[in-house]
Amino acid sequence: MFIHAAPKFNRRLSLLLAALMVLMSVASGAATASGLIRDAETEKLIRDYARPVFRVAGISGQNVKIHLIANGSFNAFVIDGQNMFIHTGAIVNSKTPNQLIGVIAHETGHITGGHLASLRSQLKRMQSASLMLQVLSIAAMIGGAASGSNIGQAGGAALQSGNFMLQKQLLADRRIKESSADRAAVTFLNKTHQSARGMLSTFEFFMDQNRGALQQVNPYLQSHPLAPQRIEQLRDLAHRSRWFNRRDPAPLRFRHDMVKAKLIGFLEKPRTVFNMYPRSNKTLPARYARAIAWNRKAGLKAFLPRINRLIRELPDNPFLLELKGQFLFEGGRTSDAVRPLRKAVGIAPREPLIRVMLAQALLASGDDLFVDEAIRHLRKALGKEKNNAQAYRQLAAAYARKHKISSAELASAQAYFYEGQLDLAKQQARRAKKKFRNGSAKWLIADDILKFQKPKR
Repeated sequence: MFIHAAPKFNRRLSLLLAALMVLMSVASGAATASGLIRDAETEKLIRDYARPVFRVAGISGQNVKIHLIANGSFNAFVIDGQNMFIHTGAIVNSKTPNQLIGVIAHETGHITGGHLASLRSQLKRMQSASLMLQVLSIAAMIGGAASGSNIGQAGGAALQSGNFMLQKQLLADRRIKESSADRAAVTFLNKTHQSARGMLSTFEFFMDQNRGALQQVNPYLQSHPLAPQRIEQLRDLAHRSRWFNRRDPAPLRFRHDMVKAKLIGFLEKPRTVFNMYPRSNKTLPARYARAIAWNRKAGLKAFLPRINRLIRELPDNPFLLELKGQFLFEGGRTSDAVRPLRKAVGIAPREPLIRVMLAQALLASGDDLFVDEAIRHLRKALGKEKNNAQAYRQLAAAYARKHKISSAELASAQAYFYEGQLDLAKQQARRAKKKFRNGSAKWLIADDILKFQKPKR
């Protein structure tokens, strides 16, 4: 299920992300993010990339969530120890899985190094509000692992103040931490028997992109190490690894190419997609991208024959079936969407987004016999992803169909809560709580929502 989505985490984190994205777009010249997206296929691929890295880094138990941002620039960043953000541009512009894995490893180095906690500690020591804003604009660039961003003109102007020395010290610390994250990344890649070649090639690309600008930049006004020195250090580490010449497995490269094609199919204009994947390109990823573009351009009549051919060639691929179900649902053929979505869930039972889409199609079909099935799928989805507001929204509708009003009100309260609409969440929780037995599981959930306080800014 490919959807644009609001952040599914607390309001404070949402506000911080918004602030960081605005500041990064000003400081580094990157395009402003168009928002978070959800897609089961892309998220599974990224999880598979990150899992071994997180394991050897010792953070597999921290429940680090990776979020996808619809932004064409090559970038990734972390803002705390539990949330990593990857631009779709980093996926689309990675020629190999290894390149993207290297970026994930670098960001993991920031998490294990406690760099974000250190940054927050430094910010707390800043007393002036104006200085805080200047430092935050610099700090926002810590996450640009691949971009090699520097302050440039905007940051340089901000530093023309009496706080120059303090800010220069902060930037020096940032540069040290970037080098530290590089070293940690190579260590993680070595421990997982993966090459650092992709990470090196990514950073070399950005050095070439910034070569002209680097001649005009004061090295003391950069949040990242000067590219030539950083590349030289990384090149030495990478070439010393016994795994340097190891290539990504062919099945992983295929999955990477399929996800790239899917992102391009959804995020680019159909004309652009057809230029990037011309009819002469008969590969499965090319046909995948074109099928998506054809649906956007001409609807189901153009899409269905193309997706059906792909499904015949890859009958065990749940994401092709999911896509067919999604487009049938969005095209108004809700009953027809159920069959491919059921099959997709059967192949990939651990993917909550597919279950939510199936439940939505079951409820939209209008058949009351499907309501209990929809509730089962939604509960299983929430068992894997407890903060999925859309799943709670569908669950509320399902309970209402069953005339279980108190359960519907509670599910609605949970949906509002995870959407960050706390006032509405409490309103619904208050209604629901009155109808539950004191101390029961549902009473306690409603009570927790009512007791929740917004974090102080």
